[in-house]
Amino acid sequence: MSPLPSRRSLQARVPERIEIGEAIWDTVAADAETFPLTEPQKAELDRRLADLEADPDAEARGRYAPVSSGIGDASPRRSPPR
Repeated sequence: MSPLPSRRSLQARVPERIEIGEAIWDTVAADAETFPLTEPQKAELDRRLADLEADPDAEARGRYAPVSSGIGDASPRRSPPR
C-alpha cells in the first residue's frame, strides 16, 4: 500500500483537495470490476431499479422530502435579545 497523502496536499485549499479526491475516486472507479458485487447487492440494486422504473417520482417524494423540508432548519440559531 502506498503512503498516505502528503501533508502539503492535506493542507491545500478545499477546491484543490476536492480535485485530489476526485482523481483518487476516478482510479477506484476504473478498477470497479476488481470488486464485484455480491448476489445480495445485485438483488438490492435490481429491486431499487425496478422501484424507480415503476414510479420515477417516488424516490424524490419519499427519500428527499424530509431532507429538503429540514434544510431551512439548518440555519444558525440566534439567541433572543436580552
